[in-house]
Amino acid sequence: MANHLQHIKKPKLTVVGAGPGDVELITLKAIRTLENADVVLYDALVNEELLGYAKNAELIFVGKRKGCYAYQQEQINELIVSRAKSNGHVVRLKGGDPFVFGRGSEEMEYAASHGLQVAMVPGISSSLSVPAYQNIPVTKRGSSESFWVITGTTKEHKLSTDVALAAKSSATVVILMGMSKLPQIVELFKSEGKSELPIAIIQNGTRKNEKIGVATIDTIVDVVEKENLSNPAIIIIGEVVRHREALAVATHKFAEEHVSFVEVNKA
Repeated sequence: MANHLQHIKKPKLTVVGAGPGDVELITLKAIRTLENADVVLYDALVNEELLGYAKNAELIFVGKRKGCYAYQQEQINELIVSRAKSNGHVVRLKGGDPFVFGRGSEEMEYAASHGLQVAMVPGISSSLSVPAYQNIPVTKRGSSESFWVITGTTKEHKLSTDVALAAKSSATVVILMGMSKLPQIVELFKSEGKSELPIAIIQNGTRKNEKIGVATIDTIVDVVEKENLSNPAIIIIGEVVRHREALAVATHKFAEEHVSFVEVNKA
């Protein structure tokens, strides 16, 4: 009877955002969707602890690790359709938010064109949450009135031309998938006279193995080499990076004052 019910399920794709890495940064709606999944196709940036919510689902890794693809995008599209038609509800679990450089929209269009029902559950984007975890706001009154979120590498494997435009503005610039293009990015900002502009690079943001390098445009390449920073990482450029240091100083001062207060009371 159970097998019969499985075969009469309407084929469906739900694209789900898993958040930036910390398992607690996933929505309740996303968890409920995983609990109702028959198949979960998940990416490399997804924290695999989240797969525990999909207790009744077939789990298939379709991500990319160290330049090696488990599946090409065309194969993933076909897998979504075939598994939905044979099993029912396919959840496509992606890191961050699937509509921010995640190809979620492309997969939904493909699925819909093949007769599947489609739905989307947004996720917390790494472009906002990863800087926030390091106390870096993407906007701050008096420092930045707007922000750019740019892919560092286009589908032609070139640096996005939007980076050059962003370098001319006073906005905060957040670059995803840009580590291989860091020297080019640095040169663009230097050409705009911004050698002293603060920049932060955060690797494995919100995870236990998170690493960060903070410097200026002029010195960041050396810091990256010294700290051995690499992908997956996010680049944040702008005056807002200074907020992290200011907050750290204020927090340290508060801690010292609190300790002194406790000691006086003990006396």
